[in-house]
Amino acid sequence: MAFRKFLPLFDRVLVERFTAETVTKGGIMLPEKAQGKVLNATVVAVGPGSYNQKGDLQKVSVNVGEKVLLPEYGGTKVTLEDKDYFLFRDGDILGKYVE
Repeated sequence: MAFRKFLPLFDRVLVERFTAETVTKGGIMLPEKAQGKVLNATVVAVGPGSYNQKGDLQKVSVNVGEKVLLPEYGGTKVTLEDKDYFLFRDGDILGKYVE
């Protein structure tokens, strides 16, 4: 478990993107260029939050295990134990899915 060894700082969130669909519902294999970018991810680690001007801690708005919607561009790619993760600021995450 790579994310247990890595703790983001401040208001950073470590996410693992979902894998792209490689086969359509009809069974057609999609080439890599046609797959598009996956904007959904699962949160695997969160930082403690950031401090505002008054010195109060503002906690991160997502929790570990939640599914979130990411922007198309941005984030910092991090490779831990041969797996790709991405670091985003809490404010960069567009939303989270609720059940």
